[in-house]
Amino acid sequence: MDRSSHTRSRRIVPVVAAAAAAVLLVAGCSSSSGGKRAEGSGNGVSAGKASTPRMTVAMITHAAPGDTFWDTIRKGAQAAAAKDNVKLVYSSDPNGPNQSNLVQNAIDQKVDGIAVTLAKPDAMKTVVARAEKAGIPVVGFNTGVQDWKKQGLLEYFGQDEGIAGEAFGRRLDQAGAKHTVCVVMEQGQVALEARCAGVKRTFSGKTDILYVNGTDMPSVKSTITAKLKTDSSIDYVTTLGAPFAMTAIQSIAESGSKARLATFDLNKDAVGAIKAGKIQWAIDQQPYLQGYLSVDSLWLYKTNGNYSGGGEAPVLTGPAFVDKSNVDKIAQFAARGTR
Repeated sequence: MDRSSHTRSRRIVPVVAAAAAAVLLVAGCSSSSGGKRAEGSGNGVSAGKASTPRMTVAMITHAAPGDTFWDTIRKGAQAAAAKDNVKLVYSSDPNGPNQSNLVQNAIDQKVDGIAVTLAKPDAMKTVVARAEKAGIPVVGFNTGVQDWKKQGLLEYFGQDEGIAGEAFGRRLDQAGAKHTVCVVMEQGQVALEARCAGVKRTFSGKTDILYVNGTDMPSVKSTITAKLKTDSSIDYVTTLGAPFAMTAIQSIAESGSKARLATFDLNKDAVGAIKAGKIQWAIDQQPYLQGYLSVDSLWLYKTNGNYSGGGEAPVLTGPAFVDKSNVDKIAQFAARGTR
C-alpha cells in the first residue's frame, strides 16, 4: 500500500468524491424509478428502499460511553440500513478483549456482515479471522487503516490518521505556532497515537503529548488546565475530538493561558466555536460517511459482489479542514447531527 503522504493527500478528494458519487448514483436510480426498479439497474432498489432480502449487519466499535462522535457514525449507518433493508445491530466497548467478544457474539448469531473498528488491532486479529472463516464478510472503518489489509478485511473507510496529523502539523507552522500540547484521551489507541505522531513529524515547533482519561471529562479539564498553568510557552492546544476541544476552551480560560485551540473531528458545538473564533480549525474525517459506507458496502457485496478499492486501497473520507472560511457551508449539516 502506498504510504506516501504527498501522493495520498492529493488523492483524498477524488476518492471521497467517487465514493460520494456512488452513493448519490444509487439514490438517484431509486428516486427516479417512480416506485419501480430503475430499468436496467439490477440494484434491487425501489422507491428509495431496497427490495432485496432482509439482511443483518453487526457494527462493532471501540466507542467509549458518552462519546458523541459515535452518534454521527450511527446516523450514517442507520441511514444506509434504512435504504438497504438491513437490520443494523450496533454495539461497542473501548476495551479490546471486550470488543472482540462482541464480534464473537455477532459470529455466533450468524449475521450477514460485520463492520468493525480496529483501535486495538492485536485484540481483534483472532476473532476477525474467525468471522472470515465462517464466511462472514468484514469491513473496517474509522480506525485501523494500517491493519485492515493485514487482517484480511474486505474494505476500509476512514482517514489515514498519520497523514491527517502531518497536515495538522503543517497548519500549525502556517499559524506561527511554536509549542503545542497534543491531548490524547486514550493511551495506546492506535489512531489517536498516530495523529499526535503525525503532528510531531511535520510541526517545526515543540510538541508535548498529554494523556488524559477521556471517560472522565472533569478530569480532562483539570489536567489540561494544570498543564497550561505550569507551562506558559504553550501557544496551541491540539485536541483529538470535538467534545475534548469544547472542554479545552474552558481549560484555556480558567488557566489564564493565551494559547489558541485547534482540533481533530467536528460536531455542532465545535462548528459554533469555530464561528466564534474559539477554535481556529478542525479536521473533519466525515464520520457520517464512514458509517454509511460501511453498511452500504456490505449490502452491495451481498447483493452484487461489489467491493471498493479492489481489496488493496482504503476509501479515504478525510482529512478536510474546516475553519472560518468554510464553516458556514458545514453548519447546516452539523445542526442536524450529520457532520
